[in-house]
Amino acid sequence: MSKRKRFIAGATCPSCNEQDTIVVFVDQNVEKVQCVKCDYLQSQAPGEVSGATRQFEQVIGVFNPDEN
Repeated sequence: MSKRKRFIAGATCPSCNEQDTIVVFVDQNVEKVQCVKCDYLQSQAPGEVSGATRQFEQVIGVFNPDEN
């Protein structure tokens, strides 16, 4: 069974610094990122996923279509 791999547009490989060579896929419930040029591989289990917050990001409003 083949894994479905998706290219990440504009991503740069941290190992070989080539752009548009990074694919992401899931293998045994582990998300993996791989460079198709140099075979760099990074994996991240679901429990290790961390949220990213921008320092100066602010929410102006939240649209809720159910509220009238």
